[in-house]
Amino acid sequence: MSTAGELAAQALANGTPNVITVWSDLGCPWATLALHTLRDRIRSSGADVLIDHRAFPLEWFNERPTPKPITDAELVAIAGLVDGLQWRTWSAPESTFPVTTLPALEAVQAAKHPRAGGMRASDELDEALRKAFWVDHECISVLPIIYRVAGTCTHVDVDGLRWAMAAGHGRDAVLDQWPVARTEQVVCSPHFFTPLGEGLKNPGARYTWTGGPEAGFPRLESYDRSWAGDLVDSLVQRS
Repeated sequence: MSTAGELAAQALANGTPNVITVWSDLGCPWATLALHTLRDRIRSSGADVLIDHRAFPLEWFNERPTPKPITDAELVAIAGLVDGLQWRTWSAPESTFPVTTLPALEAVQAAKHPRAGGMRASDELDEALRKAFWVDHECISVLPIIYRVAGTCTHVDVDGLRWAMAAGHGRDAVLDQWPVARTEQVVCSPHFFTPLGEGLKNPGARYTWTGGPEAGFPRLESYDRSWAGDLVDSLVQRS
């Protein structure tokens, strides 16, 4: 039987030359910020770079739903400094705030199945679900909402996604990734890896907590977007 360390060495990053691997949670504002930055850079450069998503389920690490007061404080700190995100404080009834992001994480994994669309579809669904949560304030815990959001994605076959979810491909993928997410090699959400296994933890953000989470407030001191250009350029040069 493989150890967790051996599994991490095998599955930490996608080894395809034009693929960036990211471990993250959909309910993490830092991951959503980083992915927004990375996608902007990929699109503006025209580079043929794909994103392979791996689940870093914060609710499993913390053994509870992610507290809304923490994400609220982080959202305000980030959106107060970084332009163009379109984030808003939660405007829907608080009873509709997602208690879990696990179904959405599973759907992003299930979308990788060829019948559902593949890796490009998976990234497109991840982006659409983050917009549904952070901008449109939809409860992405609910499967009908996930499927409706998937219907807005060009590369996602919704019937294929329903089939993949029903067949357990999303849950199986998250469970397979969990032992790797728990190793010391994956530190946080987000954690990016190149095909060679080089890692970037929550890149570009310099911040501190005054008093610590749940006792104080985050202070985002600066955000440097140049990390995304460096990462994309490094893949293009190697390919």
